[in-house]
Amino acid sequence: MEDNHSENQGFGGDMLDLTGKTAVITGATSGIGYATAQRFQTLGARVMITGKSQSNIDQTSYELDVDGITVDQTDLSQINDLAAEIEEIYDKLDILVINAGVTHFCPIENVSEEHFDETMNTNFKGAFFTLQECIPLLSDYASVIFLGSINAQSGMPNTAIYSASKAALAALTRVAAEELAPRKIRVNTVSPGPIDTGLYDKMGLSDQTLAQWSAAIETQVPLQRFGQPEEVANLIAFLASDEAQYITGSNYEISGGANINTILRA
Repeated sequence: MEDNHSENQGFGGDMLDLTGKTAVITGATSGIGYATAQRFQTLGARVMITGKSQSNIDQTSYELDVDGITVDQTDLSQINDLAAEIEEIYDKLDILVINAGVTHFCPIENVSEEHFDETMNTNFKGAFFTLQECIPLLSDYASVIFLGSINAQSGMPNTAIYSASKAALAALTRVAAEELAPRKIRVNTVSPGPIDTGLYDKMGLSDQTLAQWSAAIETQVPLQRFGQPEEVANLIAFLASDEAQYITGSNYEISGGANINTILRA
């Protein structure tokens, strides 16, 4: 039987099209940011990515054929430079995906001030001022998307500061959606659950321990697997598109059902 499914097919059977739109994605040299940049480029958008490493920016920009700029989201002067670069290259911005962030796993009693400041400065303060600097550049009917996390609601141990930073983004989303509504600018949050981005490989665990830990997480996900970055990118692309013009101020969890608090499975 002929397969009529298209990779550009959107939610509800419509075709997503970002042709002619300009998009900036922060923290896009790996994981969800990378997959989103790839998806946007496939859908016809002109894309700029950011990252902290110049070598990673150079490599990713070449691989995806997108614009790239080095930005440390904790440095407000670099955020100012990003806004100036966007204005010089694009003049106006149609899509802003604020994805750059850090994750540290640590019990509350062991959290240091350095840990606290790095997480909050990157995940919330940097995200806030990235939005602030880009607001004058946003076109009417633009789409802003924050990358949150189901940890903002889950109460997962060892994620206190990370969870708080993502909860702050959810609050910011609602306020920004209200303030920018007169210009028909939409602001939403996408909150992934367990996604196979390679993040867990950086936790310093042995291969055996990591495998056991990953298997334990999968048992708590109703769909019994980790998600893929491309699956999150598909949701982001939909929210960025004109197909989502009546959606704002919302938080969309993509977690394989890990967010529904089902009875603990054996």
